[in-house]
Amino acid sequence: MVQDWNLLSDDLQLALSREALRRAADTIAEQAEVLASEMETGGLIDRGGPDALRLLAHVVRINGEGTAPVGGHA
Repeated sequence: MVQDWNLLSDDLQLALSREALRRAADTIAEQAEVLASEMETGGLIDRGGPDALRLLAHVVRINGEGTAPVGGHA
């Protein structure tokens, strides 16, 4: 296992960064879905949150799909 990020090639750094971003987006989206469900079932107070959380989950998923162009260099 490489112990120094700088020893990795630029392509590998970019691939690892993209995968980390995708996983982070999935985690955020899933947590938003869980919170929305909790509000719908009465586990948390609902003040219009489920719809807002589902919108957040959708936006995070769209942006986590790699549709945005990469700027700069790894």
